[in-house]
Amino acid sequence: MTIPAMREIRRVFHQARITLWTKPNLLGLFMEADVVDDLLEVPSPTWRATVAAIKSKSYEAAILFQNAFRPALIVFLARIPLRCGYRTDGRGFLLTHPIPVDPDLKRQHQVFYYLRLVAALEHNLTGQTQVNFDTPNLALAVPLQRKEEGLAFLAGRGVDLDKTLAIINPGATNSRAKRWLPERFAAVSDRLLERGDTSVVFIGAPEEIGWAQRIAAQMSRRPILLTGQTDLRQLVNILSCAQLLISNDTGPAHIGAAVGVPTLTIFGPTEQFATRPFSDRALVIRHPVSCSPCMLRDCPIDHRCMTRITVDDVLSQAERILDAALPSRVPAAHQ
Repeated sequence: MTIPAMREIRRVFHQARITLWTKPNLLGLFMEADVVDDLLEVPSPTWRATVAAIKSKSYEAAILFQNAFRPALIVFLARIPLRCGYRTDGRGFLLTHPIPVDPDLKRQHQVFYYLRLVAALEHNLTGQTQVNFDTPNLALAVPLQRKEEGLAFLAGRGVDLDKTLAIINPGATNSRAKRWLPERFAAVSDRLLERGDTSVVFIGAPEEIGWAQRIAAQMSRRPILLTGQTDLRQLVNILSCAQLLISNDTGPAHIGAAVGVPTLTIFGPTEQFATRPFSDRALVIRHPVSCSPCMLRDCPIDHRCMTRITVDDVLSQAERILDAALPSRVPAAHQ
């Protein structure tokens, strides 16, 4: 959701060399991305070592998308001359450009939260802003070589590349309430395999292996389980090869939409207007209930936000997408 803002930073600082500082496990998402020039990995867990590593690069500006106090303190101690971020978590005095948070942003998609930050900085520096709020660009291009790597990875694990590829992300590491029912994921996956023209692959984090196995055990046909077998770079590669992604409201849904995969995201306890995959190729599947969004990690009642989403709600949209993909079902790199 920060990609449009990163693209605007590229426009504002068009002559600058831009480095992305993020968590080490997220670096694979942005390798070869056109929105940054370098990736900064700071493996040391201590804040003093992080300050030293950043200070050694002699950066001239730091734009903080995080709201926390710690990143602001680090760039302050690293003596970066321009330090911009939202005035949150009591950190305003550490920033040269502390930006107040507009309360209206809480009623908008988070894409605009980051865009507003860049717009405010540009206005402070130039007296105006040209930030694109009408058509934010979240596209993350995946080079052909990486798609070929993804196809080779899939073929090596038994995926039939002559069929359309449907990827299923049935887990949610940070919230059990976000998980659609396992028997319904099993039913949808079975129905897709019954078509005969579709390969079904499960993905997810290592801690979700048991959950994926539980779903597969309820199926009459066998999907290919890649849960826990991909790092983030490999996940981007294989998602770029897919014709469909079905996911709970978790990170892979956003990655799939960013790399251009038609994506179905199942929403229950969270705010779909604020955190849905922001793409015209992404569709939200949900049933409004009075207690949603509750933002709870475990449902204290009957999980009605998820139980009301039927197999046919998901399957009808999935088959529509796959039917449209049939004329060009073989990825370009495989052709």
